[in-house]
Amino acid sequence: MTIPLKQFIDALPADRQLTFARLRDCVVNSIPEGFLESFSENSLNYTVPHSLYPGGYHCNSAHPLPFVSITLQKNVITLHHMGLYADPALLSWFTSQYVKQVPKKLDMGKGCIRFKKPDLIPYELISDLMSKISVLEWIALYERRIKR
Repeated sequence: MTIPLKQFIDALPADRQLTFARLRDCVVNSIPEGFLESFSENSLNYTVPHSLYPGGYHCNSAHPLPFVSITLQKNVITLHHMGLYADPALLSWFTSQYVKQVPKKLDMGKGCIRFKKPDLIPYELISDLMSKISVLEWIALYERRIKR
């Protein structure tokens, strides 16, 4: 059984509550219209609903097309952004901006940014990142670069 998002946030330690809620605010206040927010387990997800992209995710068409998620792990908060994975220009922009704003080395996989220290999260940069790709641009990028 999945617990509601508010109940999940309220059950977190105070410092993680603030960080998770603040990251969520960055996404919610900056992501273009059309993406759908959902919550499961320890992950907050932003997807393209089947009503806009009926084919769904190529790995499992029953799932909506993923775009962004915020996940809490034991010692890390991660931000998964599929646009960073799919768009080299966006990745280049983000990494160049990150080094200008954060004194620590970027801890990142292909599209997963790991934040070990909440006080070093560049919230304004995350907000800027969220606004860079519309839902229609994401669908086109997904079909061009990821879907096989």
